[in-house]
Amino acid sequence: MNRGRDIAAAVQGGRLDPVQLAREAAAACIASQGQLNALTVIDGARAEAEAAAIPARLAAGESLPLAGVPIVVKDNIWVGGWRITQGSMAFRDHIAPRDALCVERARKAGAVVVAIGHCPEFACKGNTRSPLHGVTHHPMDPDLTPGGSSGGNVAIVAAGAVPMSIGTDGGGSSRRPPAHCGLVGFKPSYGAIPHPFGFAEPFWWITCIAPITLDVADAALLFAAMAGPDLRDPESRMIMPLRNEDMKGFRLAWHPTLGLDAPVDSDVAEVCDRAIAALRQAGLRIAGAAPAWPAPALRSSLAAIQFAGLAALHGEAYRRDPELTDPDVAVQIEQGFAAKGTDVALGLEASQQIRRALGAFFVEHDLLLSPTTPCVAWPHAQLGPPEIGGKPVDPRGHAAFTPLFNHGQNPALSIPCGRGRDGLPVGLQIAGAVGEDYRVLTFAAEAERILAEAGLWAGLP
Repeated sequence: MNRGRDIAAAVQGGRLDPVQLAREAAAACIASQGQLNALTVIDGARAEAEAAAIPARLAAGESLPLAGVPIVVKDNIWVGGWRITQGSMAFRDHIAPRDALCVERARKAGAVVVAIGHCPEFACKGNTRSPLHGVTHHPMDPDLTPGGSSGGNVAIVAAGAVPMSIGTDGGGSSRRPPAHCGLVGFKPSYGAIPHPFGFAEPFWWITCIAPITLDVADAALLFAAMAGPDLRDPESRMIMPLRNEDMKGFRLAWHPTLGLDAPVDSDVAEVCDRAIAALRQAGLRIAGAAPAWPAPALRSSLAAIQFAGLAALHGEAYRRDPELTDPDVAVQIEQGFAAKGTDVALGLEASQQIRRALGAFFVEHDLLLSPTTPCVAWPHAQLGPPEIGGKPVDPRGHAAFTPLFNHGQNPALSIPCGRGRDGLPVGLQIAGAVGEDYRVLTFAAEAERILAEAGLWAGLP
């Protein structure tokens, strides 16, 4: 399977025709739909027209690090002139008035949009199913979910139709699905990729644009094309530049449950333990440590932020015609209506305490490692597995280890680190201090190499 950087190099060198690449990617996307149902729009003609301009742009001296690379964009990110619906019946006829800035920058770097990836309504579920577009299936087993909410983007990359995609991550949406499907998903520091143009966001100060790729080098390539501050997004930020650092000197921390009282399936625990052992065997110093998180009762108030945001933005349309809304999302909207101002305030206070806890932790440690998810993929008919580690869990039990880094605004990345039951992929999460995105990417690339040499991950079949 060709990586994005290899495709771009071949297009830059005249060895690959970008129009033919776009045509083949669109055909692969179409061929996948019967099995995966990962996409909401496929537009090969528009992609070919966009690709046709690449040779002239290169001849004119443009720098195109993503020259001719076919990409898929998630259905909650604007692509100008394309139907972008947020997986919602209420937005089924919405045509994006312009590109989101991340899409604009990816296209400026030479990427070619081929299709739109399915997500659950308003990107608010941990599986990928919506009343508007149906169910997205796991590429290894159609009875399973790839996870959510970036499940369509992940499934189509894992199936080999395109080498990279642009997702979003408001609680792990572009880390958990890659962990379930054997890909790399990178949530940057909040604001590292500006997002001034698009749908109103119900998850204040936590959602990020996120590259989803076959390996870490491609994630870094796509991230570099999209990152950098923009005055139109007052929350955009500068990040630390790429530095030549000795990774054997990194102060690494690992915790098998991220310091939380969260169950983990035995196969996931065993795979992650083997990965950590391989990293230690390679000479990396890894201590057992985790942040001092806020109390569980306070952390439980975080959900009120999401519920209230959904009710504020979409509650009026829901009450006008409840049948248009996914029943699972309707439950969240109703909880938002029931939430008091003090509930939301407690959620915001918990979020602030998480930021401070992670800030203090990264004074003492450079990077923090944990499982990305406590379980492998589960049946797509379920919001989440009913049991993990032999204990009953609520529908968000599978998401225990990812949202804290959204609230902390930290960069966090998932790499595949082995296979659990039934050969299903398992992910290792790597997180760093706010602004240290390139440190996370640099270490992740080294960890990826070590795990491959140890025989723990040989890539997708």
